[in-house]
Amino acid sequence: MRSALLAIWQADSGFPNGSFAFSYGIEAIAALRGGFTPEALTALIDTVLRQRWATFDRLFVLRAFAAGDDLPAIGALDRQCDAMNLLAPHRDGSRRNGSSFVASHARLGSDTAIRLRAAIASGDCLGHLPVMQGAVWRALEFDAASAQLASGYVTASGIAAAAVRLGAIGALQAQRALQASLVTIETLIEQGDAAAEPASFVPFIDIAAARHVRADLRLFVN
Repeated sequence: MRSALLAIWQADSGFPNGSFAFSYGIEAIAALRGGFTPEALTALIDTVLRQRWATFDRLFVLRAFAAGDDLPAIGALDRQCDAMNLLAPHRDGSRRNGSSFVASHARLGSDTAIRLRAAIASGDCLGHLPVMQGAVWRALEFDAASAQLASGYVTASGIAAAAVRLGAIGALQAQRALQASLVTIETLIEQGDAAAEPASFVPFIDIAAARHVRADLRLFVN
């Protein structure tokens, strides 16, 4: 019960984790297509969950979770995550989000977050979001399933919220797409291979993110 409540708390969009400034590539995609139907947003969230989150972010959450208090191991995972984030918008966004996430938990008094914040400042860690989530949530006594649920929901809800803020879709239509993603998140967790090598294949998102960097006017950082 406690782990479920912790997951709800961390998945709450009101938690100050820095993600408010990030669109997950949605801003550039919306600029290309002009808006989203509920079906189109559902398909986009599904693609990100299947081809990025489940095969990349989720695995780094789990490995950092398993590392526990081993700061050198967390630092090594952080550097691996950095090396595998080939595009600067994804790489920089992940680090900024992760650093904000850690800073919020440090201000809430988490000893692990305080250590991670110091490690980021010293360069021993880089602060990538999935790595920081796994480490901090383990310290908060999440179980592994709840950590994955929170991570998946934060990803899906972040995409939906960004689309609404951009005016690309209505709030209730976005909620319909988000609701459809819940089954996907559950299935990916149940069927996922925790021992797989991290991989990501979302070329459309990557191209949109690269275009976004050159945009003259941007609401979001990425």
